[in-house]
Amino acid sequence: MKIKFAEINTVSNYISLLRVLLFFPIYYFLEIMHQGYEYRIILVSLFLFGFITDILDGFLARKLNQVSEAGKIIDPFADKLLIGMIVIKLYLLGEVPGIFFWTIILRDVLIFLAGIYVSKKIGKVLPSNLLGKITVFLIGNFLIAIVLNVKVIPWLFDTLLYLCIFMSFMSLLGYGLRAYENIKWKQNETI
Repeated sequence: MKIKFAEINTVSNYISLLRVLLFFPIYYFLEIMHQGYEYRIILVSLFLFGFITDILDGFLARKLNQVSEAGKIIDPFADKLLIGMIVIKLYLLGEVPGIFFWTIILRDVLIFLAGIYVSKKIGKVLPSNLLGKITVFLIGNFLIAIVLNVKVIPWLFDTLLYLCIFMSFMSLLGYGLRAYENIKWKQNETI
């Protein structure tokens, strides 16, 4: 699978790349969020901006007919980079438990590695599916809740935590089944 510059040079991909650049201000404000509530508000604003860019890049890719293999790589890469960094930093700050940290990081690593394998097998990148999008949405909401100090409401913290863990496993299973079906379909097509 070759990716041409024209596939990368689209409005939707530049919006995805903008989300990658959010890494730096988000990391900075995570580092200082305990110094004042205003930093937490700025962090939530940056999270919401990232969320808006995630919706916008997909919408524009479809609307402007710019859906590409490159975009199917750049968009989830931006998501995984940001969520991974946020989860790692919050774990190091003691804001999220180890089970959440390991679930999210291992899920993303497994999906990334499986994505490379499937792409080599079928010659294209599988786009995100609804189950994966819902899972990332829930994880994002939990991260916002953490920044807004949801720990002071233990039942809400626990509910969001276990919902994210459950959905992470379900989305991983969903990706695995979809990958298996696509590989099987590709093999049957060549017979």
